[in-house]
Amino acid sequence: MEGLFAQLHADVVWREGELVVHGRRRSGAVWTVEADGHGLVVMPSVFGWPDVIVDYSPRAAASIRYPVPGVGLLWEEPRPTPGGLTAVLGRTRAALLAELGEPLSTPTLATRLGVTPGAVSQHLGALRGAGLVTTHRTGRTAVHLRTRTGTALVAEPPN
Repeated sequence: MEGLFAQLHADVVWREGELVVHGRRRSGAVWTVEADGHGLVVMPSVFGWPDVIVDYSPRAAASIRYPVPGVGLLWEEPRPTPGGLTAVLGRTRAALLAELGEPLSTPTLATRLGVTPGAVSQHLGALRGAGLVTTHRTGRTAVHLRTRTGTALVAEPPN
């Protein structure tokens, strides 16, 4: 349980068998979440950012709504890709190549492009095989970046 909640949000802590949520809006506010046999629902939300929202119901499960990672990018327009590159590589691979001007993880790419992490991994494998992307692994996290060749493909041709 500790590992699950440790990765959920910095304000959510599993400590000595209790789920504790530290509030930001009211300084010093701390809640101990008690499910009272009704269970606990943990759900991502874009509406409470950056806070964790705790909701109790005497007849139903308690719930914790936590901010979705990358929510700041939710309404951002996707970066444009050169039309010819999309025609050759396909929309998803061209978009991946365009995003990889900075090192990004698989889950971050999946969120930005609105596809599954599995799909991102599959497309990255093809791009890596073509020498357009490189991947560095640190522990369980893989970070991807365009190669020089990949960057040259994404660059707009001079007029």
